[in-house]
Amino acid sequence: MLELRDITAGYERRRPVVSGVSLTVGPGESVGLLGPSGCGKSTLARVAALLHRPDAGTVTVDGVTAPGWRHRAPRALRTSFGVVFQQPRLSADPRLRLADLIAEPLRATGRRTEAASAVAELAPAVGLTADLLTRRPHEVSDGQLQRACLARALVLEPRWLICDEMTAMLDASTTAALVAVVEGYRARTGAGLLAVGHDRTLLERWCDRTVRWADLGAERGTVPGEGPEAA
Repeated sequence: MLELRDITAGYERRRPVVSGVSLTVGPGESVGLLGPSGCGKSTLARVAALLHRPDAGTVTVDGVTAPGWRHRAPRALRTSFGVVFQQPRLSADPRLRLADLIAEPLRATGRRTEAASAVAELAPAVGLTADLLTRRPHEVSDGQLQRACLARALVLEPRWLICDEMTAMLDASTTAALVAVVEGYRARTGAGLLAVGHDRTLLERWCDRTVRWADLGAERGTVPGEGPEAA
């Protein structure tokens, strides 16, 4: 179970973007979080993935309350998440070839020897050909780069996936392809999913249930403040 309880978070003192919000995702469940741009849903997603420390509240993952965020979180806990952001060009190192981009988490966790085989398995699964793997981000399209970013998110075989507006910049065919990859992975591993977006039709077709951001605020008796949403 992924549980966010009474989360208050932001980027400036005394100006929270998210105020007292709670959300749960069950094991193997897919939950859509629907809301307009700037409402704070991406901030909540970053908190859920242990990438942003909240000002108040707790995140519990599989019964373990997170003791820290980013590098302060235990490796086993933080690597249980795979995250795909909205803008691949802001989340990809422009110096890396796509093959190295996909393998980056393996190298960062001391599993360098697994890189070649993992890339060879994941690349065709996300629709990347061998010639694309030798290119750098500026040499491929947004859709091709997002495919590589999805492969990077899956390479450590996470138990939880956070897809933050993953398909917002993509055409319909690429969107369908990436959603199919995510669902294929989930069917194989039983991973849970939090899919953040503003496309109601997509989320309702994709997810087991969809939660409206406005309802989260109403449940807490607050209206979450607006603020910057990190990519």
